[in-house]
Amino acid sequence: MNDRWKFILQTLAYFIIFMILLYCYSYLGRGQGNFIYNEF
Repeated sequence: MNDRWKFILQTLAYFIIFMILLYCYSYLGRGQGNFIYNEF
């Protein structure tokens, strides 16, 4: 496998995991009312 493709797939995987964590954090934070962007 090409090193460039491995880097691209790894970056994509980390980005997807980061988006899932961010979504879960915002979803949980909205219920508790302590999410940063709640006031806007």
